Amino acid sequence: MLYSMKQVCEKTGLTYDTLKFYCNKGLVPNVKRDNNNYRVFNDKDIAWITSLSCLKNCGMSISEMKEYVELCLQGQSSIPKRQKILKLKQQALKKQKEEIQKSIDYIDWKQNFYNDVLAGKTKYYSNLTSEKKDD
Repeated sequence: MLYSMKQVCEKTGLTYDTLKFYCNKGLVPNVKRDNNNYRVFNDKDIAWITSLSCLKNCGMSISEMKEYVELCLQGQSSIPKRQKILKLKQQALKKQKEEIQKSIDYIDWKQNFYNDVLAGKTKYYSNLTSEKKDD
């Protein structure tokens, strides 16, 4: 079955402009056209476009995504290079995840502190004002 740009956007969550941009940048190789010269996509294309979204969410730039596409088109021989690219992105994401978790932990602690202050369990103090914690 072939799908229109609009249908692909609905299936992948991409905007029309993003999908068109990806196609124009060569990130969706071998795009087919119908009799009216409109782009059409098959299920494999949709699976690839979904992968592109993931790569973008991993923090890949357009040029990095383009390099990855070119490697994919080379076939199995390029798997080690692709693994290296993905490993670097994975390491960066894990670091980012740790930083996000630290921020979440701080917010959780602060919300609990505020709840305790409002419930009268803890005296309010701030590092920004002269109000001091009772020792």
